This record gives sequence, structure tokens and C-alpha cells, in this order.
Amino acid sequence: MNSFSVTASGPGQTAQIAAVLAGRLTAGDAVLLNGDLAAGKTTFVKAVAAALGSTDLVTSPTFALAQFYSAKEATILHIDTYRLADVGEYRDLGLDEYAETSVNLVEWGEKVAGEFPCHLAIDFRQDPGDVERRTIAFSSSCDRWTAVLAGLHAEILREVHQ
Repeated sequence: MNSFSVTASGPGQTAQIAAVLAGRLTAGDAVLLNGDLAAGKTTFVKAVAAALGSTDLVTSPTFALAQFYSAKEATILHIDTYRLADVGEYRDLGLDEYAETSVNLVEWGEKVAGEFPCHLAIDFRQDPGDVERRTIAFSSSCDRWTAVLAGLHAEILREVHQ
């Protein structure tokens, strides 16, 4: 597994990091976002969607479970599995039929990781001493992402942490 972590000093840097990742996303990609409530997952999705050219209003789909946003290169499928009891409930939603043609951004993604065998995991951890500061950890064991992670890390350091 390849992995790296970066620190974001606030929502603006979180958005910059998301925009760098967005430049590497294509239809069929799955990004599983994990972290506590208010850790920055939806902020990250908003920034990815904007960087992909979406002008749609991005909100947390906690109660709707899933939302689609139009973008220039591919539809964005934003899923929130927080309220799902198990992977069976996810399967009942029938969203798998959209996985290959969408950029899939899944909040609380650890619940359905097995449904996306080739995914990028992003974990958000708040700094207990600074509510604006987050550690964002990227990891994957999938060939698609392990080939990307080193370059992604370097680009984030260059573009965000100059």
C-alpha cells in the first residue's frame, strides 16, 4: 500500500488539496472519504466538484444518501453512507450501475470499501488543538492509485505548501 499525509490549515487549503486531486480524476474512479463528523469531507467534495467544472450546489447527502452533479468530463456521484446499517443497504440503492461512468465520492466510505475494489482512501483527522487544522491522509493498494500517489503528493506540496 502506498500512502502519504498532508496538513491543511483551514478550509481554503483543504479546497486546494481537493483541486489538485480533481485534476487526476476520471470516470470510474472511486474516492472513499473517512473521518469524524465535521472533519472536512463535504468541504473536500465541494472543492473537487468545483475543480471538475460543476456549478451545481453541493451539499451533504446524509439524508438523500446520494446526489449527482454535472461536470465537464464526467458526472459526479456523491454518496454518504453514514446512515446505512450495512453494505446490503448500499447495494439496495442500485448505485453500482453508475460507478463506471461517474467520479464516485463516498463519504463514510469505509462502510462500502469492498464495493470499490480499486479506490483511493482519504482520511480526515482534526487537530484537537486547532479546529481549522486537518491532517489528510491518502492511501491505496490499487495499481491505478499507487501509480498516481507519488506525483499527487509532490504536486500538493508544490501547489499548496509552497
